[in-house]
This record gives sequence, C-alpha cells and structure tokens, in this order.
Amino acid sequence: MPVTPTIDAVYTIAPQVIGLQIKEGELELAQQQPYQPQLGDRRLENEHNPNYPVRIQRQGRVIGSLVGPEEDVIYGFDRFVGKPLNLEWADDRFHYQISSPDDSNYHTTQFPTAVFRKTKPSDRGETRQGLVWPLEHRLYLELPTALQPDKTYHLEFSGQVLPTQRWRYQPQQQWSEAVHVSQIGFRPDDLVKVAFLSAWLGSGGGWNYPEQLPFTVVNDRNNKVVYRGKAQLNKLADAPEDARDRNYTHADVYALRFDRLQQPGRYRVCVAGVGCSDPFRIAADVWQDAFQLSMQGFLAQRSGVEFQPPEVAQRRPRPFHPDDTPIYQSTTSLMQTTMGIGPQNVFKSLARTGTQTSVPEAWGGYFDAGDWDRRIQHLEATRLLLELFELFPEQLTTTQLQIPEARNSLPDLLDEALWNLDFYRRLQESDGGIRGGVESVDHPRRGEASWQNSLPTYAYAADPWSSYLYAATAAQAAEILQAVKPKLAKVYRQSAIAAMDYAETHPPYALPNRPHHIDDARNLAAAQLYRLTQDPQYHEIFLATTVFKQPSQFPWVWGQHGQAEAAFLYARLPDEQTNLTVQIHARNALLRDGDRAVEVGQKTAFNWSKDEPYQPLGWGGSLGTPKAIHLLRAHALTQNEKYLKAAVLAAQFSAGANPINMAFTTGLGDRSPQNPLVIDTRVTAQAPPPGITVYGPLDVVRFQDYWIFEQLHPYVFPELFQWPTAEAYFDVFLFPAATEFTIMETMAPTAYTWGYLALRQSE
Repeated sequence: MPVTPTIDAVYTIAPQVIGLQIKEGELELAQQQPYQPQLGDRRLENEHNPNYPVRIQRQGRVIGSLVGPEEDVIYGFDRFVGKPLNLEWADDRFHYQISSPDDSNYHTTQFPTAVFRKTKPSDRGETRQGLVWPLEHRLYLELPTALQPDKTYHLEFSGQVLPTQRWRYQPQQQWSEAVHVSQIGFRPDDLVKVAFLSAWLGSGGGWNYPEQLPFTVVNDRNNKVVYRGKAQLNKLADAPEDARDRNYTHADVYALRFDRLQQPGRYRVCVAGVGCSDPFRIAADVWQDAFQLSMQGFLAQRSGVEFQPPEVAQRRPRPFHPDDTPIYQSTTSLMQTTMGIGPQNVFKSLARTGTQTSVPEAWGGYFDAGDWDRRIQHLEATRLLLELFELFPEQLTTTQLQIPEARNSLPDLLDEALWNLDFYRRLQESDGGIRGGVESVDHPRRGEASWQNSLPTYAYAADPWSSYLYAATAAQAAEILQAVKPKLAKVYRQSAIAAMDYAETHPPYALPNRPHHIDDARNLAAAQLYRLTQDPQYHEIFLATTVFKQPSQFPWVWGQHGQAEAAFLYARLPDEQTNLTVQIHARNALLRDGDRAVEVGQKTAFNWSKDEPYQPLGWGGSLGTPKAIHLLRAHALTQNEKYLKAAVLAAQFSAGANPINMAFTTGLGDRSPQNPLVIDTRVTAQAPPPGITVYGPLDVVRFQDYWIFEQLHPYVFPELFQWPTAEAYFDVFLFPAATEFTIMETMAPTAYTWGYLALRQSE
C-alpha cells in the first residue's frame, strides 16, 4: 500500500512559529538481475548514439537496460512508493488546529495566522513511466500567540491528513532547524567556536529575530548550562556577501560565539525560545576524526582493486584492471581535449584515434568522481597530501589510516599519495613522456557499475603538460622519500627527471590562445626539481616562468596564471638557495592572498571564504568544500593567528553550520549526503561510501541555464530561482553540479584543511 506523507520532525523556529518537516514518498531503487532472454524479447538500440545501452522490451513494455560486455545482466527501473501531499490543502491555514490543556491562550483551539512552505526533492528516480521525485516539505505555522515553555500542545490536521502531534515545548532541550553548528565540533584550543542562528521560511522569507537574543551552551548528557551568551548580528538578509553584490542566505544571520569554552564534552547550542542545535563535541581529536573520515573517501575512489568489508564499507569487484577490462592506446593526448586544457571533444577524439594496442599497465589511480576516468589533474590531490606531510612529518609518520598498506614500512599518508602517483608512473613511456590518464568513449552506460564497463576505453597519448605535472609530483615525492625510503626516492627522482626531459624536448602543440596551465605546470615542475636536485638549470626555468618577478601579483588570477603551489614551495626554501627578490614577492603574494581570504570570510553570513572574491558558487567553487588552503599556507609561513582563526571559520559551513544543517561529506555527523553521484553504490543499492565531499549548494541565479533545472522546476517551491544559494542543495543522485565531486576539487582541499587543523600545534 502506498506510504502516506509522514512527519519527520516538529520543532520551533521562534516561540510563535512551529516548523514541520514532512517526507513525501521514497524510492525502491532498481536492482541488477541476471538477464534470461525470453521468446519475443525485443532489443531497442539508440540509432543516434551507439554508446547508449540496449533496452529490452518484453510484451510491449521496456523492462530495463542490458549491462556489461556479455549483456547477461539487466538493470530495471526504480519504483516510487508513496502518496503525494495535497499542497493546496497544506497551504491553507484553516487545516491546522493548535490547542493546549495547560496554556490558557490555547484552551480554545486556534488556527495559525499564516502558513509558509518550502519544498524540494530529496532524490530522483527513473521509473518506466518517467522521472519521479521524492519530496521534502518544510511547513511553517505562524501562531497568533507565542508558545509557553514547559506547556503541552496538540496540533491536529483537518481530515486527518497527517497524524496528530503532541509535544511539550522545551526550547532548551529540543532541536530547531534555525540553530546551525558544525558536525565536526571544535578542539578546546580552537580560537573561535561558533554556531549560527537563521531561518528562511520559503514563501515566508527570512525570519527576523530580536537583537541580543540570549543563548546557552548545554551539556548534551544532563542539560547543564556551561556557557551563556547573546546572539550577534553577522549579516542582514539584504546585505551583499561578496564582490558580486549577492546575498546567498536571504535571512538575517546571527553568530553565537562561545570561544572561551574549552572543557571537553558533548554539547548543544540552545537559543531562547527557538530551540537547540544538533549535538557536537569539544575534544582534542575532532579534527583528527574528520581527517580520517576524509581519507576513507580516497580509498573508496581507488580503481583497479576489489573492495570488501570491513576494510571498505562497500562491496565491489575489481574494476578497470586490464586483466578484466581491456585498455587500449589512443593517439589523442589529454592536453588536446576538453578533459584537459584543449578544445577537442574528448569522447569523439578517443573514439576516432583509438588503436588496438593494449596498455596492460593502465590500472590503479583514483576514479575522477562518480564516473571512472583518471586524469593528470588528480595529481593535485596527491601534491596536497604530500604538502601536508611536509608540514607535519612527525605527526603523519605515525598517523594510521584504514588502508591495505597499513602494515608496511611507509607512513600511511605516503602510501595513499603514492597509490595515485604510481598509476601515472606506470603510464610513463620509455622516452619519459607521461600519458595523462584513461577515459572511455562516453559517459557510463545506464545501469553499469565500474567493473561492468562495456564502453571502449583508452589511455591518452603522452603530452608535455601531463609530463610537467607528473614531474612536479614525482619530484615532491622523491624529496620526502629521501628521509624515509632512499631507494624508492631514487626511483621517483629518475622518473621525474625523465618526464621533465621529455616535456622540455616536446613543446606543446600550437594553440590560438596558449593555455597558461602549461607554463604554470612547467614552473611547478622546475621548482620541485630544483629543490630535489639543486641543479641550477631548473632554477633558471623557474625564474624564467614565475610571475613573482613582479611585486604585486596574486598567486592565482583566473585566465592568467595559477602558481600558488610553486610560490609556497619557493617561499619555504632556504634563503641562500633562492633569488631573494622573487622569494619575497612569492611570500608576500601568499600573505596577500591569505589577507584577501580573511576579508572574504568576514563579509559572508556564515564566514565561509572563497578562492577568489569573484568566484561563482558552483562546482569546485561551491560551498561543500572549505576554502581554507590560502589561509593555512599563510598561517604556515607566519604562525599569525588571524589566518588560523579565519580558516576555522571557513571550515564551518561545509561541516554542517549552514541553513540546511547538513555536512557535505558523506558519513559526517547526523546529516550528510545520501545520494551522491557514485554510480557503483547507486546501481547496487548500497549506502554511499564515507568520506566523499560533494560540490554542495549551487548558485541557481548564476547558473540558470543548467540542464537539470528544467526537470526540477515543478518540484521546487518557492520558484527555484528565488531560493538562496545557501539552501540550494538538492540531494538528488543525478545532479552533477551539486551531488558530484572530484578528487582534486572537493576531496583533497577538505582533507588538507581538516588535516592541518588536526595536526597543528596546540595554541
């Protein structure tokens, strides 16, 4: 029997506003089944796209898509279970009756004075009949008179559409959507500890709270008050938050600061008359636990190996290993394609230039995101992990991760970093050139898991850009390994030099507008090789390609250059090994970048920051990832507390201190993404792997033409483009700009930030 709408939570936004969280429908996900052909089965092939999966029609209806090279598995359709909520009924205030046996204002049943609503999808399913959308409704009942603490109330619904709700109003103990706090918590010595107060009521707009509203921090075990404070206005609902003159919250936001609280424990922040936050911890290991979680995500993205519990939560056969999935050579390089820095359509180019030459060494590395390509940009993640090790070698030498290599002699973080680097080392050709990765000729076929890939798959041809980036990373690894495993260091040293030699003797193909990424990669490779070898030729290349000959540069300028990594390395070299003028300029540029990031965070309602003030909130620039690397590098260079404080603040929103009270890394806290774009777990109906940081909210105004919005419009209220960006995260599986991720854009910056905050010295 269809499931009726259910009330998941009743709470208050203010003493005179009741909130209802209502769930409408759920999905029974499609399951893979062995395909047993029957007489009369009809194969339906897409005449416009041969890469589209074959569908099977049986007795006049499509029963699913064939899966795998042998087409011996069929993937059916999702099933929607549930009845819709009558929205016309829900929006009518006379369908709600509030009464109380002990509050004289409600001895006589009262109606709300107004009902407000916001509605959004909680997933997206594909049934035989078309797309279906389970929904989450938030209803807000504005009352004629404020509720009284410790009084009991009854909320009834006309026609018994929903079950009667009975509760005792205890805002010092009960959760409220309006109080937001990090799901990570705080170290006792964190320079700032903060929760936030805000409420956007959908059709009711932002709720206005009185100034200086009292709040307390209470022990979650015994409700004892351990701290008292007053809310301070952080940002008005109509005040711009960034250089784009945009407000992303549409509600007044108040900061609830409790910096001086250092006693370890489990707490809630409770606002007078409003309610409480989710529980959080103050403990020495909170950032360490978060860092460990983020590193589990890297393990879950490994290609070429089987997964089984308990090592990894999900079950997965070995994918994309040449013993199971043939990988062939293409003559197209990554640099030439849209997956790299060129103009060529990657799928068409690979299909056109593929050969029958097998590449058995093309296994390992990390899946890019929800799909399964591997590309040289992933080495940015490896370099960030290696940089973290450089900053905290003693702590990370003994830090244990949940990885298969945990018992070998290398520090676990280095094992994880080398897992990715070794994939590209295997792709190094005899002349030193680095092939930039592996890709199939189309997006994954519907219903296929990674180990069932049936699309032709190719290794890219070598190119100088990929070779420079590899040389930089291999040289960085060799530098670190010299003190840990000298013989292995020599292997990476020789490999890095060979890749650099190849790149220097194979100039990039001509482009009308040569991408700056090539010179940036060359600059970084030269810097890393100079540190490793002390060979002056690499120093000369670095000085010839650096932007820091000029005194006023920023490390990264969109469309012009990106040399922050090289700047941070050069700024840390011994003075006698550098051109002091360039070194000072590089250091000053990093501090200028840090100062700018501090200023950006001071202007935003929830103190999140950006990589660049004009950066739009979308994809890698969105709010699911803490934008704190600029701040942490500035702190590493100066130990100035202002950078550390700003970094802690910048890490709050993505960890759950946001209007939807969701942490944007799977497995973190009470609320995290349930439907990230991870194809393997979706088609096998498994829970998402922990440690995946998704892109997060998308600026629906800036990206109005995004393809999924046409599908979303009928299921979002208020109208989609009226939604504040801070709430515009829809936990919908096939919403790449929000629920997808990449190794280098979301996961690595998150791991770096949480790792730095965990490993830094006590204040």
